[in-house]
Amino acid sequence: MSWLVLAAIAQFLNAIVAILDKYIVTDEKLLPKPFVYAFYSCLFAGVWLLVYLIGLIPFNISGIPSYAHIERPTLAVVALSFLAAYTFFIGLVSLYSALKKADASDVMPVVGAVAAVASFGLAYELLNQRLSPNFMYGIALLAIGTFLVSRYRFSKSIALSAVHAGIFFALNFIAMKGLFNITSFDNGFFWSRIALVIFALTLLLVPGYYELIHSGTKAATKKAGVLIMGNKVIAGVAGIMLLKAASLGEVTVVQSLDGLKFVFILLIAIVIGQKMPSACREVSCRRREVIQKALFVGVISLGFVILFI
Repeated sequence: MSWLVLAAIAQFLNAIVAILDKYIVTDEKLLPKPFVYAFYSCLFAGVWLLVYLIGLIPFNISGIPSYAHIERPTLAVVALSFLAAYTFFIGLVSLYSALKKADASDVMPVVGAVAAVASFGLAYELLNQRLSPNFMYGIALLAIGTFLVSRYRFSKSIALSAVHAGIFFALNFIAMKGLFNITSFDNGFFWSRIALVIFALTLLLVPGYYELIHSGTKAATKKAGVLIMGNKVIAGVAGIMLLKAASLGEVTVVQSLDGLKFVFILLIAIVIGQKMPSACREVSCRRREVIQKALFVGVISLGFVILFI
């Protein structure tokens, strides 16, 4: 399978994940509290470690992480792993807060654009990463797209939540990038997932957080658990597919295809939006609204292409 097709399928899966996230935090019978859903999202990150079991199969499967490459973590690896866990959790809380109040087709492009801009800026300052010749053009389009969505589609509180999420996802990217700079991918990915699970469990030691998580879990139905687990499995598969596509092809092109996720979210909303549960349905699919969304998503998606190529 072509690595481009692999990356495109992964972005389609990511679009499904975003829509399911919207459903989970909006439906009052599932997990309507963003903090509680973020807790379980981090806790279920441990499931991703099952991919290392594939490495135990006595066949040569290129690109699959292996337990043979796991080493005892250094202090720097531990510190960066927990920094990545903290920033990822905070980013999730803000993302789910925005998704609870607004359409996924509006929230995800803004979060993605802010994360991309902030990641480039932080990588340039902290990691001495070189910027592409088209950097300013891509940044300009991402900024324009973000402004348009924030101005015409969001309230101030939703815009702040989306921007906050994007900034913390950028910090998470920098922490993970720093982690992979000092250790192998297999080792860094393993300990970063372990840190996510441990970080989530430590939240239970805080009485206020414990009560919030306990009450939210008690109110949720069995359907919520199945849906969350399934959604995280899809997210894990998409993540592995993107990593595999990056290893087979051009990393910059794979990154630029992140804009496809926003296009898929919008297409799903247009094609089957009215057949989906009301909790994850777009607020409005009138002709004017669709054209407006398509314009904003197009600007941000083009910004991604220019930024990374």
